[in-house]
Amino acid sequence: MTGKEIAESAGIPLHIVEEKMGIRKKHVPGPEDHTCEMGIIAARKAIVKARIDPMEIDLVIYIGEEHKEYPLWTAGIKLQQVVGALNAWAFDVALRCSTTVMALKVAKNMMAADPDIRTVLLAGGYRNVDFIDYENPRTRFMNNLGAGGGAILLKKGHNENVLLETQMITDGSFSEDVVVVAGGTKNPITAEALACRLNKLDVLNPEGMKQRLAEKSMSNFLEVIRESVKKSGFLVEDISYIAMLHMKRSAHEYVLRELGLSKEQSIYLEEYGHIGQIDQILSLELALREGKVKDGDIVVFVSAGIGYAWGATTIKWGKGESNG
Repeated sequence: MTGKEIAESAGIPLHIVEEKMGIRKKHVPGPEDHTCEMGIIAARKAIVKARIDPMEIDLVIYIGEEHKEYPLWTAGIKLQQVVGALNAWAFDVALRCSTTVMALKVAKNMMAADPDIRTVLLAGGYRNVDFIDYENPRTRFMNNLGAGGGAILLKKGHNENVLLETQMITDGSFSEDVVVVAGGTKNPITAEALACRLNKLDVLNPEGMKQRLAEKSMSNFLEVIRESVKKSGFLVEDISYIAMLHMKRSAHEYVLRELGLSKEQSIYLEEYGHIGQIDQILSLELALREGKVKDGDIVVFVSAGIGYAWGATTIKWGKGESNG
């Protein structure tokens, strides 16, 4: 979906979409691009890339969205079966767009605590673009939502691409600011709810949310990055590449300036949109393709998810000593 199509659907100028919102185009799902299915495709590619037998996998953590093929369904169990991880067990986790960062911490801690967990697959898909009502001005900041899948394989004792420390912040004062009003136990789906588009994402108190986010969002964003790097034994100045979620262009540039990083040390996902918790995986893959990340580099994944949750994970890329 192009920036021009988004502009026309939302009734806003094209330059606002492309320059301020930072969307030249974004990926949207086709008829077979279901959430868990996109995670399966990514997981299969990761398994081939890592040159492992899926039977080596001990644990599968589904990192995709709750909006998936069926409600009340554990997607991780399906994903485990289809990719052939028949010796593993599986579960789902969710923290909106901070799910991947959170799941990396969960996986690392579980591998440290349980000697039987040596290889972990994180995989899932995202298509919350389905919940966007382009005519709703309250949700314009989410017009960048797209679709895609991603996967990560972790191996205990592996002396390459070492996963270091994660820092998370959650703030429940934002917990009901962005919701899909109808579809839960409070407001079940009805014909009237569908007619009123209550099955789409909405912001219940836009001015209040905007004011509170302005006070906290960027400071929390920077805090998790700094703390993750510090806990990992490095300085902010040591960061070589930062894999950020897609957000408005000015916010992306602000984070880079505050950290003393150049535009070359990140990739702005204006050709992809915001694929939720898959953004960091995509950003790193693109960076590797473009030669922006090399052996010995310090890479940081950073996320922010509605609710609100902020998270950052530090990785020492390439060959190096294992931290266990």
